[in-house]
Amino acid sequence: MTIRPPQSLSPRGVTGGGLNVLEYELMAERADALGRHGLKVETAIAALSGFDADKQPPQERHRLLDEAADAVWAFLIQREICGLRDSRDVVRRYGIPKEVMARLGIVRRRQSRAEPA
Repeated sequence: MTIRPPQSLSPRGVTGGGLNVLEYELMAERADALGRHGLKVETAIAALSGFDADKQPPQERHRLLDEAADAVWAFLIQREICGLRDSRDVVRRYGIPKEVMARLGIVRRRQSRAEPA
């Protein structure tokens, strides 16, 4: 059997045995991180959309695709941490190309300098 002290003796902001102040701070940090990741997605998609095939090499487009995929992947993970599981609305809202979605979660090998024989 547990005994709960009267609520009149409980400090303000602490209810139900949990620290509401701490929970509030954690939720605020998650929301802030989600916003930062959203801005990174917008920046990466804008850079990809601004790619000019006539003026830039094809390797640059691959790099932009990889950066956009990394930003979207991190954003979707942060959304899941916040309890938001459905990504269809995000794909529509941010205009994420299918080509970027196809690259999500892929671990790329880094280009290394010529290895000695």
